[in-house]
Amino acid sequence: MIETFDTDRLAARRVRADDAVDMHRLHTDPRVMAPIGGAIASWDEAEALTRRMIDHWARHGYGVWVLRLRDGGGFVGRAGLRRRDIDGVGETELMCALASDHWGRGYATEAARAVIRIAIDHLMLPSLVACASPTDFPSRRLLETLGFAFERDMINAGRPQTLHRLRGVAAG
Repeated sequence: MIETFDTDRLAARRVRADDAVDMHRLHTDPRVMAPIGGAIASWDEAEALTRRMIDHWARHGYGVWVLRLRDGGGFVGRAGLRRRDIDGVGETELMCALASDHWGRGYATEAARAVIRIAIDHLMLPSLVACASPTDFPSRRLLETLGFAFERDMINAGRPQTLHRLRGVAAG
């Protein structure tokens, strides 16, 4: 179980209960939520989301890491892996959400590459999937940069999504 990792600029650690404050701030930012569901999380929803992330770690031995700046510890966002069913098939999904004031600095690419390395090199997963809104061009461009290939259009939680897949190869 890899509970922490560092990149050049980020320090990541396994999500814990006291991260609900940062999760609430992240999930109440309309710019962040627009491409990943649009729903603004209440405090209770943020606490429940954080508990689900903690429970995922207990069930699967991996999950979401909280991202902070290495040089000052400021909250950047979250990145990680989630086990889920897509059309009745068990898949592991790469997820990443950054606070909007940290967009455009390459943090998502940096964090996602580290998570992919963990998924492939340590968890030895044969593939990862990622979903994006069809109109979320920055996320789709990120997935392409990371080596994900478009697989198909789908409906996810009642919304149109694109499904992308990365097969077990080293992350660029």
